[in-house]
Amino acid sequence: MPSGIWRIAMGVGMPVGFNTTGLDIPGWFSVMCIAMSLGAEGLTLLTLGLVKPWGEVVPGWIPLIGGKRVAPLAAVIPALLGAAVVMLLTIPRAGGFGGAQGAPTGAALVVMDACYAPLLLWGPLLAVVTISYYRRRLD
Repeated sequence: MPSGIWRIAMGVGMPVGFNTTGLDIPGWFSVMCIAMSLGAEGLTLLTLGLVKPWGEVVPGWIPLIGGKRVAPLAAVIPALLGAAVVMLLTIPRAGGFGGAQGAPTGAALVVMDACYAPLLLWGPLLAVVTISYYRRRLD
């Protein structure tokens, strides 16, 4: 959530310290920032399916498949792939964004790093929750 808020703020032209010279703000860059943030939040909500009952049985209000059991591998394979992708994208930046081209400096860099820091936990925690889901569904 914090990284999405930071990204949307940048996309709508708020000064967040990132060099946005040459970016289409407002414009397609703004749309891309908002779409990326909404997509990430959507995937985050899907993570809840690994710990909630609707991750085992599709809610009845969903047309065609409502009430059917979720095949464990239909949740486990995408979740593990997602965990791997998140870790591949975040671990290289574990030390922060200082020195990256166009990155903020000073207090703005501290705020940006604080907003993106929770992503470092998402990948490993998603992997752990996915393994727990798989083990629970085997019983």
